[in-house]
Amino acid sequence: MENTRMYADSLTAVPSPAPLPTALPAPSDPTPTTAAPTTAAPASSRRRLLWHLGEMAVAMVAGMLLLAPLWELAGAALGVGDALARPEVAALVMATNMTVGMTVGMRYRAHRWHAVGEMAAAMYVPFLLLLVPFWAGLIDADALLLGGHLLMIPAMVLVAVRHRHEASAPIRRHRVVVALAHRWPAGLALLMTVDMWADPSVLSPWTMLVLPGGYLLIGMARRTLGGRGVLATQLAGLAAWGTLTLVAVVAGGRTAAWLVALGWLAHAGWDLAHHRGGRVVPRGYAEFCVVLDVALAALMMLAILTTDA
Repeated sequence: MENTRMYADSLTAVPSPAPLPTALPAPSDPTPTTAAPTTAAPASSRRRLLWHLGEMAVAMVAGMLLLAPLWELAGAALGVGDALARPEVAALVMATNMTVGMTVGMRYRAHRWHAVGEMAAAMYVPFLLLLVPFWAGLIDADALLLGGHLLMIPAMVLVAVRHRHEASAPIRRHRVVVALAHRWPAGLALLMTVDMWADPSVLSPWTMLVLPGGYLLIGMARRTLGGRGVLATQLAGLAAWGTLTLVAVVAGGRTAAWLVALGWLAHAGWDLAHHRGGRVVPRGYAEFCVVLDVALAALMMLAILTTDA
């Protein structure tokens, strides 16, 4: 069977290797020694499939985070906010947001348009199937949204399995696009702050406990806290931001707001140091945290400065 690449990470699709010869040896010829079959190929295929599904999930979430605020702004500007809030319309809008993100991700990974179209159908068909029982009053709005997402999972798997052996489409990517794709942790962090762009606000002081806690949890999972002074440094960070959290809770008001904003901003320096050192957490996570911390700190400062004392 001819093997094909699932993804194209270069400017053009990678050609498949030549097919194996089909001529059988003559009975008198000695039988060549063949390697024993291994599970390497199936395991590699499963990893590619799971990686593809994971990428689709991230792309769909990115589409929802980026496009949902735009729908809200458009609905308010055009006076159709109530129509967009109807459960059936909201479900189809959500499917559209996920489809846009998924399409961008799949085309960047050089999937062909017919595969993209089938994956888009996997986004819409589950919701469309549930519209009939919803309109008949057999299910409520929560069941419509939850059921659509649950049915979407096997539909996505079926499409991914169907196209897992297809050759990649030749796609030329601009250098700027490639550079931005390599900075996907930063892009994901910015997408997570989109909701606050139009309405900046100050987070609860207790959210600062997540900052050092994330490093400790990831370090324990990756077993990277065993170096000299590493665990002590992480515990010192936990103590510092824990103390800052308690001070902000006790102070309250505008003082607490400034402490929270400055606490998130200070943690960006912590992230940068870990990114440069490559210790405890993956560099991608540190990059994500740097951008998220700076963006949230800036938005919180904006909220403080634009709010009356």
